[in-house]
Amino acid sequence: MKKTTVINSELSSLIANMGHMDWLSIGDAGMPVPIGTKKIDLALSKNLPSFQQVLKNILSELAVQKIYLAEEIKTQNPDQLAAIKSLLPDVAIEYVPHRQLKQDLAKTHAFVRTGEMTPFSNIILESGVTF
Repeated sequence: MKKTTVINSELSSLIANMGHMDWLSIGDAGMPVPIGTKKIDLALSKNLPSFQQVLKNILSELAVQKIYLAEEIKTQNPDQLAAIKSLLPDVAIEYVPHRQLKQDLAKTHAFVRTGEMTPFSNIILESGVTF
């Protein structure tokens, strides 16, 4: 049995197959996922699991060099923004309009759906390297 923190087999396999500069997205329960984008649905009920729980779990195994967030998170969900920054203090952030972030989901290897019920709790992670 796997000993590390990501035990969801689909998510673990996805992370293991990520290369430098590949994109993985995580989002709230209401984020629309483009047709053709793989969706790993972890949502069980409202706020279970939370965006932060899933992000922390993925960050335990994925090297991240840059993140993409909706510009709107600054005013519509500053608490979530602060929590993201605390988990990724040295990672570059690029803010884009929410409509652009939704379009960019089509470029990600997968979208991980959480049970999060707060606005603009969506992120694109750009993988880094471990060497």
